Amino acid sequence: MSNILVIDDSWFQRANLRAILEEAGHQIIEAENGRIGLLMAVKHEPDCVLLDVLMPEMDGITTLRKIREQKLAMPVIMVTADIQKSTEQECLTLGAQMVLHKPIDPDSDTLQKAIGLALEG
Repeated sequence: MSNILVIDDSWFQRANLRAILEEAGHQIIEAENGRIGLLMAVKHEPDCVLLDVLMPEMDGITTLRKIREQKLAMPVIMVTADIQKSTEQECLTLGAQMVLHKPIDPDSDTLQKAIGLALEG
């Protein structure tokens, strides 16, 4: 399937997303913050990025901005517990494909549908 980079400071969230995505046949690359995630995005050029908004060292919005500044064209899906419409709009304005809200239900197909839409372009 696809190579997906999961950038989230929560080990639990990364493990949850990894389990859902591996079950769907995707290969997963992980990063625990935006700074490392940006390096991984440049190095591995994943097919899609799942990016948390609130993280230490470099938050998701800054990471998304830097991904776009580096002209990396992979789709980015923001995954956040922040429900503010202004945050969601900022992510979309910066080029995120969509914003998903935590927690992601492992029994739902929401994540797989979002990945499918993002990869279709």
